[in-house]
Amino acid sequence: MELNNLKPAKGSTHHDKRVGRGAGSGHGGYSTRGNKGAQSRSGYSSKRGFEGGQMPLQRRLPKFGFTNLKRVEFKPINLSTLEELASRSGATEINLDTLVAAGFVSSSDRVKILGNGILTKALTVTANAFSKSAEAAITAAGGSVVKL
Repeated sequence: MELNNLKPAKGSTHHDKRVGRGAGSGHGGYSTRGNKGAQSRSGYSSKRGFEGGQMPLQRRLPKFGFTNLKRVEFKPINLSTLEELASRSGATEINLDTLVAAGFVSSSDRVKILGNGILTKALTVTANAFSKSAEAAITAAGGSVVKL
């Protein structure tokens, strides 16, 4: 094998389809677009999910589930984040304003403190909700929990 006789594997390369280039191209006449109709015109693009008039997939499948309008979304914050924030700023009290200023949450978010990580500092943490493990870890470190 030498550089001058290297070739791609058989069937791995394809010629581009050159349409609209006359009869000699092999795609002459209607340039692979067929006779008449929207698809033969320039500027045609089908709607998303259109399957040529066949009943589309999203209409063939049944509806299921529901959206609970009373669901309350919480932004999760772990103990490791609180530990990092306390060591960075030296704060002993962490509330929503502190978390917003640090860029962890936005002012409209509801915050839930989760128990992932280790807390070594005694902190007073104010949030909308706490997991049981987070509450236990904060009080075990000598801190206190304030629920909004």
